[in-house]
Amino acid sequence: MVAPRKGAFAEEAAEVEVLESNIEKMKTLTKKIQASRNRLETSGKAMNEAMAPIYGNTAKLQTTNRNIDRILDAIDKLRAPLDQSNREDPIINKGLRNVDLQDYIASLGRTSQSLAELRRTNMRANQQAVAEMSALLKRGLRELEDVFRDILRDSCRQTVVPLEYVMKNNPFPTIPQEQLSTLRLINTHISNSFAQISQPDVRETPTQKIYAEIRGEYVTRSLQDLAAASINTAKKVAADAIYRKGTNGIGIYAQGMEGMFVAEYDNITNIFPRDEWTTVCGATCGAPLADFTKTLRELNGHIQRNLMTDCFLGYEIVEIASKLSMRLEQRMSALRRPIQDSIKPVRETSKSSMNKLLEDTRARIQTLVALPMDGAAVPVTTATMTRLQEMTNYLSPISSILASLGDGGWKSSATTGSSSSLPLDVGPDGQRLFEHYASDTIETLLQNLDGKSRALMKNKSLQGVFLSNNAAIVERMIRSSELAPLMEDYMQRKLEPWKKKASSWYLEAWREPSGYLLDVQYTNRKERPHSSSAGSADSVAIVKALGSKDKDAIKEKFKSFNTSFEELSQRHKSYKMEREVRMHLGKEVQNIMEPLYSRFWDRYHEIDKGKGKYVKYSKVELGQALSGLS
Repeated sequence: MVAPRKGAFAEEAAEVEVLESNIEKMKTLTKKIQASRNRLETSGKAMNEAMAPIYGNTAKLQTTNRNIDRILDAIDKLRAPLDQSNREDPIINKGLRNVDLQDYIASLGRTSQSLAELRRTNMRANQQAVAEMSALLKRGLRELEDVFRDILRDSCRQTVVPLEYVMKNNPFPTIPQEQLSTLRLINTHISNSFAQISQPDVRETPTQKIYAEIRGEYVTRSLQDLAAASINTAKKVAADAIYRKGTNGIGIYAQGMEGMFVAEYDNITNIFPRDEWTTVCGATCGAPLADFTKTLRELNGHIQRNLMTDCFLGYEIVEIASKLSMRLEQRMSALRRPIQDSIKPVRETSKSSMNKLLEDTRARIQTLVALPMDGAAVPVTTATMTRLQEMTNYLSPISSILASLGDGGWKSSATTGSSSSLPLDVGPDGQRLFEHYASDTIETLLQNLDGKSRALMKNKSLQGVFLSNNAAIVERMIRSSELAPLMEDYMQRKLEPWKKKASSWYLEAWREPSGYLLDVQYTNRKERPHSSSAGSADSVAIVKALGSKDKDAIKEKFKSFNTSFEELSQRHKSYKMEREVRMHLGKEVQNIMEPLYSRFWDRYHEIDKGKGKYVKYSKVELGQALSGLS
């Protein structure tokens, strides 16, 4: 057993020796590798120390090379605009006579772009080049402006007679489409290039200014004849003639101006971009509007000098100009304010006229030193009502004027109220204001006539005829005109009382003859037979029952009645009465006298036994005489 164990241990010992031998070899090898590594590191350090300067120099060279490339690129870019300018210079200097317009504009466009690029560099070295290029661009743009101006002048050579277009209701001519296209092209380029050569605070482009000057002068020149016609047609033929609507040339002038403004608006919208429309429209229409304002100022002076007859021209101007403003505002809003400003003087004059017309009516009556002794109406009544009738032709502007004064504001001589232009309104409120004004006018008329008649006419009957005649003219002129639907309430509430008052004054004189026909009951006498409508039999009995004194009293009554009736009838026929007044007052007298006389005659006509000495009229004859009063 001992022998095998020794053999096993011997093998293991041998393996251990082999392993130890290998380990030793590995240690030797490791030392060699470590030595080689140390030598390699030493060599690498030496190499690195040798290569580092070379690598740094190479990187610097690469950066420098890239910077040089960038500089060269920048130089090329800087030279590009200058090169472009050199290429465009010959084209621009040739001028438009020798270069096609499209090519010329394209060249200017490239020049403008180059100038913008140079300015972006902001380099001092480029300032000379910027100046030269700016001068080149300005020279080219001036050529384009000249072409723009020449085309516009050419479009204005043919004279336009606005009256022909207004009368035929034809649209006014515009610039031909081919010229519009060219103008639009030029304007687009000039507007785009304008920022390069103008001051920052300058907003109006040369084309805007050129268009406004040339076309504005063209419109002004075309409208001059209409402006002159408006002044000439205002001249009065008769000093007291009331202005009639449409007889002045201002309406045609306004239509002509509107037609030309609309044509210019169409031109402008075809040439300029939308954001320029308002500016160009305002500038172009400025000169014609200034002439329009001047014309209205002259017409206003004429109206002020002839206010009582030509205030209606003022109302017409307010209406025409206000409607013109509203129509043009839909396209050219910039014109609304200038037009409204132009009519302000006329509007203020028209406002003041409302009170002055009232004062004129009052003054014309107060200055009367005598009234017609036949009771005829005075001319001021017809004149006043004619004014009111004429006003119905101007309800729109008058309603606006009265609204600005406020209800009743026309009673004051101071033109208070709003000075702004109110909408033209003939609705219920406008009609109500006019009805109030017309009512105040008529009341002023009748009240002053009443007062004057009391002062100058001592006969109350005559006063009644006078007032009735004037009231009848008022009513007739209301009913026969456009005043009728507006003044219905006034006639019921105020005019009827005036008529009744005048009738009562007139009828006071007829109390005398009617008093003679009032029977007297004698209570101390024996009972007399009752009267009846039978006639003579009753009258005989009644007269027979009277005593001698009663008979004498009845005879005296008949005589006094005859005298008074004939005197009043003659006086009635001597009065100059309006047809309706004569009919009305005659009927009133008949309604009073006929039943009284009929009753009195039935009772006492037998007093003179048919001799006609006292009983001059039968019932039929008196009825005929009374009918003759109507």
